Amino acid sequence: MALLSVVLKHKCSIKRSSLSLSFCLFPNISSSLFSTHCRGHPFSPPPQPATPPPVPKKVPFTVSVHGRSWQDPYHWMSNTYDPDLSEYLNKENAYSEAFMADTGNLQRTLFSEMTRRMPTKISTPPESWGPWLYYQYIPEGQEYPVLCRRLEVENLNWVKTFLRYAKGEFGIGREEILLDWNEIAEQYGYVHVGTCRISPDHLYLAYTLDTKGNEWFMLQIKDLRSGCIIPNVRVDDVVSLAWAQDGRTLFYTLSDETQRPYRVCCSKLGSDDIENITVFTESNPSFCVDIASTKDGKFITVNSNSRTSSEVYLIDAANPLDGLQNVWKRVSGVQFFLEHHHGLFYVLTNAPLSESKKWSGEGYYLASCRLQDLLSSNWQNIFLPSKDFSIQDMDMFDGHLVLSLSKKGSSMFCSIDLPIDVDCKHLLEPEDLNAWFFPMPPNSCTVVSGSNHDFQKSVYRAVLSSPVMPDVVVDYDMSSRRFSIVQQEEVIHFCDRKCPPTNQLDMNQTFDTQYEKEEDVQISEWRRWKDYSDTYCCERREVISHDGVRVPLTILYSHTTWRKDQSPGLLQGYGAYGEVLHGSWCAEHMSLLDRGWVVAFADVRGGGGDSSWHKSGSGSYKLNSVYDFVSCANYLIKEGYVHKDRLGAIGHSAGGLLVGATINMYPDLFRAAILKVPFLDICNTLMDPSLPLTILDYEEFGNPQIQSSFEHIFSYSPYDNISQGSCYPSMLVTASLHDSRVGFWEAAKWVAKVRDGTCPGCSSSVILKTNMAGGHFGEGGRYHQCEVAAYDYAFLIKAMGMLKTEKQDMQCTVVTKESKVGFTEVPGEE
Repeated sequence: MALLSVVLKHKCSIKRSSLSLSFCLFPNISSSLFSTHCRGHPFSPPPQPATPPPVPKKVPFTVSVHGRSWQDPYHWMSNTYDPDLSEYLNKENAYSEAFMADTGNLQRTLFSEMTRRMPTKISTPPESWGPWLYYQYIPEGQEYPVLCRRLEVENLNWVKTFLRYAKGEFGIGREEILLDWNEIAEQYGYVHVGTCRISPDHLYLAYTLDTKGNEWFMLQIKDLRSGCIIPNVRVDDVVSLAWAQDGRTLFYTLSDETQRPYRVCCSKLGSDDIENITVFTESNPSFCVDIASTKDGKFITVNSNSRTSSEVYLIDAANPLDGLQNVWKRVSGVQFFLEHHHGLFYVLTNAPLSESKKWSGEGYYLASCRLQDLLSSNWQNIFLPSKDFSIQDMDMFDGHLVLSLSKKGSSMFCSIDLPIDVDCKHLLEPEDLNAWFFPMPPNSCTVVSGSNHDFQKSVYRAVLSSPVMPDVVVDYDMSSRRFSIVQQEEVIHFCDRKCPPTNQLDMNQTFDTQYEKEEDVQISEWRRWKDYSDTYCCERREVISHDGVRVPLTILYSHTTWRKDQSPGLLQGYGAYGEVLHGSWCAEHMSLLDRGWVVAFADVRGGGGDSSWHKSGSGSYKLNSVYDFVSCANYLIKEGYVHKDRLGAIGHSAGGLLVGATINMYPDLFRAAILKVPFLDICNTLMDPSLPLTILDYEEFGNPQIQSSFEHIFSYSPYDNISQGSCYPSMLVTASLHDSRVGFWEAAKWVAKVRDGTCPGCSSSVILKTNMAGGHFGEGGRYHQCEVAAYDYAFLIKAMGMLKTEKQDMQCTVVTKESKVGFTEVPGEE
């Protein structure tokens, strides 16, 4: 868990112009308005540069596997040392720039809208930990955050703290800057801080730093008394960190040449020649090693995990060099997560139970064991998931256990008073545990836990958000069972004369649990909770997929600018690794919504929710993800949310695989698509175990060395199934040169092959934009993110044939008495 998991989101508030002449947004659409140069589409491609797109060289290369052979003339692009590669990528970037030249004014308008919504200074509320308050902020005009701390006044009675002041270790009352991302970015040109860990005595900050974008992190340790980096402890290829109780012994994991964390080492500060001691090595290439401290700091866990299995060791944090103790041996398909509380271990696991106990076998259950019984595996099962609840995670405090739950796809949290009677002979239910379910808004709210570092505290911090509710930081006092709103993301220049922000949630819907709402609902606190549901509509639908399964679809649009059967739309999907596609607040979306767009999120199988949802969209069931995505797209069209010829799609990374496979199967479904660092050449990538993450991905997608898995992967691989001669949608495909997760050549090969094999009139509107400096997560901070979003949205507007309409919209903007803020009129591009 990062030092502050309350992420400084570079999303800001929404400003919408008062468009009383909403009829300007969408002229009546008929096929007669479009030329038919491409028989596959009832519209012509968007305007293209006078210069044709680059044509890369073809080099004969034969791929042979399982008795099948085929040609891959663009295989040479995966050779990063090829002298022609850099020149080709630069030519593609030049073509993208030429293609987007007529959107320059629109990009500037969009960027201006997005940055005007930003507060001048973005900050997280302080988090109490020991005698300190830790917090982050982004200075005015800066891209990146600064990590700071100051002494907490209430804790100034700490005797040890005063003694340290007397020694000059700390300055009373002043703000201390611990880490400034902006300084690092200025020095190296790129910054990505992976992990931060403060030592238990708050004297040292250990962190990992990537300055190129390739996710090869180096370890640095800063002495917080002097403010200096300790020079003789720099270690390369570090991933996770954990301090021992002495505040001088640091454990860390190292990566191998495929970026798999495989080894645990430790170093002890305080000597001139710091020795790196190897503690544990994992030789199985399918397993990664992670380390973490238990919440009370008593133990360090060494976890060797595949995507489906776990093996766990313990290190006594008070005696860190006494060796490892094995707690759980790996069993295929069984995962095991451990915490400690006053001589008791609590575990979340999916290990099989005895036949006498009824359980579906899906998800995790909670069990416990006394310290002295640890090696006997004498675990007492406490709480099993039910048809209503599944357990996602847990957090430990001195007096409380917090469980993260999922109820029918919705996130919930509850606290349980500790200690729990572990000698109870029967499984417990929530009512037996007197659980307190945290009050939350209903329906589509997403919940992310705060960092919650202090074991002694009784307050749990969480960040709540939804597509129509800016992020809210909430403190839940588990002792008094009351909550308080600490901070809500600031909304700048939100102007709407008809639909002001909703200041109070419907109290009858607030408590979405199996219990009756409490009499004391803290109504005054709820009234501070703002959302914008009167301006933007957020609907959650269940779409019937090809096999009758119901797929969650979240649909977002403006009450005033959306028009049934006429609006353009953007559908996002991911569907891999069990990751939930969070529908949280994103101010950039408002630039689309205020133009009448629909933004939708398809939670297809393969994503998160519960383990069965993930399994039913992975491995040999991967095509379910594609069919779910297609069903959601068709639903948006059939139900009139979007015009049938104005639907776009977007996918990031593995979501690019989803969108690419869908386009191959249904080339006419989307008018435009954006594929961000997409995983498109899955078959070739998975057949090369020397590439990062490849072996680890076998559990997610299958191992193509096995013929049955190969046949299935090959059947949907986007690069290997391009529909020859078809009319493809306009596409913006992005890549990053230093991306270690998805090679940049996957996007380059895809674009080259699409242009080579599909309708030439349409494929000229497929552009490749390669970041020649960054990695998988791009580069730049909050302003750069706005530039990227403005570029993406301008591409979509152009691809939908709406550049001229955009000009009309700006000319029709009316500034009313109620709203003094309107879009600045900018000349449109023809």
